[in-house]
Amino acid sequence: MRGSKADIIAQLQRDILSLQGFRSTAKSTAADLGLGPIKHAFPNATFPTDAVHEFLSTAPEHSAATAGFISGLLGRLMQNNGACLWIGTARSLFPPALKVFGIEPDQVIFVTMERERDVLWAMEEALKCKGLAAVVAEIKELSFMASRRLQLAVEQSNVTGFIIRHQPRYTGVNACVSRWQITPLPSELEAGMPGIGFPRWQVALLKIRNGRPGVWPVEWSGDRCQLLTAHIMQPDHQKRLRV
Repeated sequence: MRGSKADIIAQLQRDILSLQGFRSTAKSTAADLGLGPIKHAFPNATFPTDAVHEFLSTAPEHSAATAGFISGLLGRLMQNNGACLWIGTARSLFPPALKVFGIEPDQVIFVTMERERDVLWAMEEALKCKGLAAVVAEIKELSFMASRRLQLAVEQSNVTGFIIRHQPRYTGVNACVSRWQITPLPSELEAGMPGIGFPRWQVALLKIRNGRPGVWPVEWSGDRCQLLTAHIMQPDHQKRLRV
């Protein structure tokens, strides 16, 4: 009897996760996005690829760090010659820099729109295309209704969506599965090596459905996130990042 109850509870948990956007597809099960210890914040320690993720940015340097972090994820999602749409009202990303994250510039199709509502429309239509690995959109505001439409599109196509919100005025509830805030950290050179060090970020997972939010200082090297133990934040500092 105990076994049957445990099976029922486990099945209910899987059903709830599926209804909330965490679908156990072959893509999401096999995907290793190189997040290291961050992956344990997600249900079943699996990054939800069949979902829309929201990133908050409050300064230009934060936008650059956010674009870098997302590019790292895209490099893994697109490693089998996949393609991605990057949509916005202005282009700030330097395409050749994508090679640092294992992405060839011709794998990313940039779409520039005049208005933000056109960006949301283009993203919704792109998310319906099962031939894409991911869609990235840069906007400022996102309503619950718009986010719900995006999430519904993702649940039909299994395409991963990323939204970068530049200096948003309103950060209330929406249908995105997660909310992040990426800020830059100073890089460090290896002894005796010229040039600049690997990208470093403070990765704050502010909200995640059925998961465990947290903050991780990481370095992107060797096509994955490496935890910087010397920079781990104290709990009181983590609270200040909550949005």
